[in-house]
Amino acid sequence: MIRRIGRNLTAALFCLVWIFPVYWMVLTAFKPAGKILQPTPEFLPFDLTFDNFADALAKPGFVQDLVNSVVVVVAVVALSIVVAFLAATALTRFRFFGRRGFLVGVLVLQMVPVPALVIPLFLGLKSAHLLDTLFGLVLTYVALVLPFTIWTLRGFLHGIPVELEEAAMVDGATRARVMRSVLLPLVLPGLIATSVFAFITAWNDFLFAYVIMKDSSGYTLPVWLVSFSTSTGTDYGGLIAASTLFALPVVVFFALVQRHLVEGMTAGAVKG
Repeated sequence: MIRRIGRNLTAALFCLVWIFPVYWMVLTAFKPAGKILQPTPEFLPFDLTFDNFADALAKPGFVQDLVNSVVVVVAVVALSIVVAFLAATALTRFRFFGRRGFLVGVLVLQMVPVPALVIPLFLGLKSAHLLDTLFGLVLTYVALVLPFTIWTLRGFLHGIPVELEEAAMVDGATRARVMRSVLLPLVLPGLIATSVFAFITAWNDFLFAYVIMKDSSGYTLPVWLVSFSTSTGTDYGGLIAASTLFALPVVVFFALVQRHLVEGMTAGAVKG
């Protein structure tokens, strides 16, 4: 009993430590401007205001950057999931020349630091005349997330018996029908797990959105957040309120898929 209470108290302490920065961000977003930087912090919500949110929403470029972010994220998630599913299926169900080399390449790519890819990707997009286009930005994010999504889905597909596909093909189903009606429903938790990674990568990235997009009309929300800091100072109230709004889609997405997320990440990590 004492040991159980100790474990519960320890878990509660860790939860408080993890959730406190989120609580402080949300609380600060509702504070009047004069209380945000006061020497003595207030940990309970007093004198709450929505002025910071109003200032953030009135900031130029919000609507356009929001639309750009939504378009890019939806395209990245959809494209990366389709390509990763097809690639993982080929790696687990077929034997072909270069298969092991491809798997080694996927592992190596996951080890490469993201900043090291900025110049190669920039030059590649420039040669393809895709700089300053949302399509080029989408291709960049897809290239970043594919190694992880392919590897995760490959591990998940290894846990699906091949006999299920063979039985469906004996009944007259084509390979495409087997993938659509047998593999896809069974691998759905893995698809959701990898879609979360693709979503976060595309939604949170600032570096590539700033480097690839020259025209401000193509910026995404992470670049918009930087506009709260200028040479004359930083609008901390607007910045914190904007950051709170920026985090909401991620929280909602996690809440919708959390059950499948745990199952999919666990299966993809231990099988294969």
